[in-house]
Amino acid sequence: MNKLTTYREKLNLTQDELAEKSGLSVRTIQRIEAGASPKGHSLNALAKALEIPREQLTETENDAETETKIDYKLVKLINLSSLPFVIVPLANIAVPLLIMYGKKEVNTLTKQIVSVQIIWTILSAVIFLLSPFIGKLISFQNKLVLLVLIVSVLINISIILLNTISLDKKNHLRIKLNFSFL
Repeated sequence: MNKLTTYREKLNLTQDELAEKSGLSVRTIQRIEAGASPKGHSLNALAKALEIPREQLTETENDAETETKIDYKLVKLINLSSLPFVIVPLANIAVPLLIMYGKKEVNTLTKQIVSVQIIWTILSAVIFLLSPFIGKLISFQNKLVLLVLIVSVLINISIILLNTISLDKKNHLRIKLNFSFL
């Protein structure tokens, strides 16, 4: 079965209803469901109407098969495993990695979860290391370092929780990168 058909039927939409919701013609929907690849405006309109990322309509059949085999409960656990370690540099990366490889749940979602933690750890470290120098310039030295640390931890907690909520509701990450470190 075609990916568009699968997503459309999951939402209990007819071709006419999807055409109306997306602003595309019924004939366009039929062509795509018959095997044509959606591109440009059609791809964007369908993804928006179905409330899914564009990539889910363009991935190959092998990717779609892998996508259906993802254990989303385990992916949420991998994401949440960073939470207790947000103040311990590198543990927020190592723990999800260990679970990911230990449970053999290596896929694009888990790679993105770890990649987001890697980039956030690097960014937080750089900002934290620069904060004493910036604090000296604005006569706010001691308080700025502590403030940067607190804000950094709170932002990381927010990223983890937003991604968990998105995984729970839509089976994809809300905050992700366009690349992966893994």
